[in-house]
Formats: sequence, structure tokens, C-alpha cells
Amino acid sequence: MNSGNKITINDVAKAAGVSKGTVDRVLHDRGEVSAKSREKILRVIEELGYRPNLYASILALKKDFHIACIIPEFNNGEFWALTEKGIDQGREYAERFGIDVSVAMYDQYDLDSFQSACESVLSSGPSGVVIAPMFRNETLKFAKELEEAGIPYVYIDSKLEEDGYLAYYGMPMYQSGYLCADILTDGRDVKKVHVIRIERDKKGLSDPTITRRTGLLDYISEHYPECIVENTFLDPKDMTARYRVLDGLFAKDTDPVKYIVMCNSRVHFVADYLRERNIRTCRVVGFDVLERNLAALRDGYVQALIAQHSDKQAAAAISAITDYLIMHTTPQKKDNYTQMDILNKYNCDYYL
Repeated sequence: MNSGNKITINDVAKAAGVSKGTVDRVLHDRGEVSAKSREKILRVIEELGYRPNLYASILALKKDFHIACIIPEFNNGEFWALTEKGIDQGREYAERFGIDVSVAMYDQYDLDSFQSACESVLSSGPSGVVIAPMFRNETLKFAKELEEAGIPYVYIDSKLEEDGYLAYYGMPMYQSGYLCADILTDGRDVKKVHVIRIERDKKGLSDPTITRRTGLLDYISEHYPECIVENTFLDPKDMTARYRVLDGLFAKDTDPVKYIVMCNSRVHFVADYLRERNIRTCRVVGFDVLERNLAALRDGYVQALIAQHSDKQAAAAISAITDYLIMHTTPQKKDNYTQMDILNKYNCDYYL
């Protein structure tokens, strides 16, 4: 071994009993190397703690890498704005190695828009893809196409049950719904729960919170078997229509104490209505740290939010693909579940 602290490629070659060129071929995944020699070299690399010169590795690869991110369109202050911030953070890391990162957006209420985004990304020949899935069947089809093309992909925010993805970064969706139900009911004598949902595509193909709702419903079934669960759908683009629907809900359910939950980031829709109607008798729980949600939490129209750092999830997804492309390393864990942070009006200002 060399007399310094830095392990070199020559040290690896000597310890493995092979030539420097053989080690180089293993590091850059090119040329023919026997399985036995490859395994021995990789074992020596791990034992010695060798870290290749990444910039030299990139030059040796002589490839132009490109990571494409597919996320829903958004307005300022919405959930996906924080995800884009995380993409920017991940881009800074990827660009250190000359990797380009692009974003393709789609209308989460329009299947054709999602298909177009996937087709556009696939035709661009990406080296890796980060995807926030909304339409299950189309996402599965797209994932199969990526696998057949040998393109690694990472899920963020939610994931599908197939096994071909490189990694997932996001909440454990089922458990987050289970937790939400526990916070909502809080050991009380709950007779009815109102699940407020978003009207999505006309064919009903987009349902990103189905796993979370399953966790919520399972909790209710197990702990409150006599409890009635009612679904109410709101138009995300029409406030007047939302208020009309909620007026109908409140007229039908005359119990002044209502238990209301939204499994997505739009709980501020409910809070806005309660504020407008000056109703303070409801217990409301939702998700995510949008400023409008935080304002509702501070004002007492929402009792709890289950929060996540979606920016960190996106940044980690891009970093994982970057490391896979450059260093040929896979994440230590396939499913990287992020923490589920419970916020109320007393701690929410210290979260971000």
C-alpha cells in the first residue's frame, strides 16, 4: 500500500492481483471482465474504502447524462412548488458532474397531459427519471418502457407496487393515513367522519391518495366499527362550487361537531369555508406545509397537519440517480420513508 492515507487505483489493483486496466474497466463498466475478477475487485474496493476520482470518471465515460423530472403543474404556494425547490437543490448536485436536469410538467387532472409528458421525456432519451405518479395504469406502462430501455427511475411523494424502480422517497402512505385517523378521532366518541376529496379526471383514473385513504379507513374500521364515513368531492378550480357543496354537507349533517379530513395538501379549501362561515366547532386534519394550511392551523380552523419535506425528497431522488450514473452505486434502501411530522398551531412556525 502507499505510504499516504489516500487509496489509489494502483493499491486496488495490487490487492486484487489484477492490472490497473482491469480495475479501470470495472469502475467504468466497460470491456470484458470475468465475474470472478469483478467480484474480487469490488470486494477489495469496499475493504480498502477506495473512492475514485469522480471527475476523471466522468471524462472517461464520455457520456452526456440527463435526468428528467415529471411532476404536476402548480401555482405559487402550492404543494409542488416546494418539490420544484428540491429539484433545484438536486440540480446543483448533479451539475457538479456535468449532468443536466430538466422538468416536464403535466396537468394532474388530465390523463392526456400526463401521457404527453411521459412520451416527451422518453423521446428525449433520458439517463434517469424522477416521477411523481398520479395515473396508476399509465405510470405502470411508462415504468415498463423505462425498464425495457434500461433507464433507472425514482418515485417521489407516492409510489406504485411494482418492483422495478431504483428508489422511493416520500411518506409511508398507508401509515400516514392510519396516523391521520388517529389524530382526527383522538379517542373521542366519533359517529361520523367526513373525507373531503378532490374531483380529478373525468374517468377517475387519477387517485394519488388512495393508499393513504386505505390506511385511514382501516383505522376507522378497526377502532370505530360503527362510525359512518362519508366522501364529499370538491372542484379544485371553482370556489363557488366548493362552497355550495360544503353548504350542502353542513345542512345535511346537523351535528355541530364535525370530524373532517383531507388526505392531500388542499385542507385550506375546508378552512377557507369555515372561516367564511365563521364555524369553529369542527375538528379538521390535513397534510403538508402550504402557507395557506399553516395560516388555517394558526387560526384554529385546522387542528393538525401531517407534514413532510417534499423538497428534500426531490433533492434526494436526483442525488440517487446521479450517484447511480456516476459511481454505479444504488441507494442503501429502496424505500426511503421520510418522517411524518405532526404540526399544530404551537409548533408550526418552527418547522420550516
